[in-house]
Amino acid sequence: MALNLKEVRRIEPEDRSFKIVFLSDGESSHNLELTWLAEHTEAYELGDNESHLAFTVDNLDEAHALHEEMGCICFENKAMGLYFINDPDGYWIEILPAR
Repeated sequence: MALNLKEVRRIEPEDRSFKIVFLSDGESSHNLELTWLAEHTEAYELGDNESHLAFTVDNLDEAHALHEEMGCICFENKAMGLYFINDPDGYWIEILPAR
């Protein structure tokens, strides 16, 4: 996976009306919570990408090479030393070096 996150927990009721999936990098105590609603049939509002997740990486060049190979880089700001990738739903995720 592009961000090395793994599913660590899932909540799904018997009626399958929603799913909540928790992802972790296995190192920090933080989890990313993703929600899917069965009755939500239209596309989710992506907004203007000003509200987005950001991940720091130890080796920006290595991460960039992986994401370039995966074809998920959607925007680069070389002057600032960062770039964005698209998640499967089209949301932008910022990738920047650990400082």
